[in-house]
Amino acid sequence: MSTLEIRNLHVTVETENGTKEILRGVDLTVKSGETHAIMGPNGSGKSTLAYAIAGHPKYTVTEGTITLDGEDVLAMSVDERARAGLFLAMQYPVEVPGVTVSNFLRTAKTAVDGEAPKLRTWVKDVKGAMADLRMDDSFAERNVNEGFSGGEKKRHEILQLELLKPRIAVLDETDSGLDVDALRIVSEGVNRAKEGTDLGVLLITHYTRILRYIKPDYVHVFVDGKVVEEGGPELADRLESEGYDRFVTAKA
Repeated sequence: MSTLEIRNLHVTVETENGTKEILRGVDLTVKSGETHAIMGPNGSGKSTLAYAIAGHPKYTVTEGTITLDGEDVLAMSVDERARAGLFLAMQYPVEVPGVTVSNFLRTAKTAVDGEAPKLRTWVKDVKGAMADLRMDDSFAERNVNEGFSGGEKKRHEILQLELLKPRIAVLDETDSGLDVDALRIVSEGVNRAKEGTDLGVLLITHYTRILRYIKPDYVHVFVDGKVVEEGGPELADRLESEGYDRFVTAKA
């Protein structure tokens, strides 16, 4: 069992106009087996939370704590966070020219586990996961994210999730830019990653459509860098019908 605990988190970012505070005291706890949906309008701080957890150098934590099973995540380097069991599926995955998907995946698995996977088992696992995600075998020999469509990038992120088997996964707008079929396939991949494991999921999204496939246990509404309301799956249904106007109006 694992627990990601975020307490009174304040995060700033450097902009052309100086330092800007994005997160203003976020409290959140994600436990093994739970799925938490983070929802809110553009600019509310959802992606900033994801990058702060992952250790992106652009974002500075000025106050508060992030711990994983009591260990100080903020004291860890980015690779140490990955080895500890944290996984980030980025909204805009970067290209890695000259590195094939197959090499990238095996290198990542070796780094996370501390030893190389047995080749015969590994090849079988990769092919099986790719087939489940409707990915052609030739995909493995392409350079990471180079020339990938939006849907291919997101499938590759979920392929990593299934193969690396983290303890806590942060999925930053995984539904962004996906058509209906790709959304279903990617969502099924997330659900497979959870089956028979203690994976905890923090799912960041604008829209409720992905929540039709990935059922959240908890929903948290972000506005202006804070959690302004929390609830169960029914809160997502309310947001679908009412939108975020009442939260933004209340803030104003």
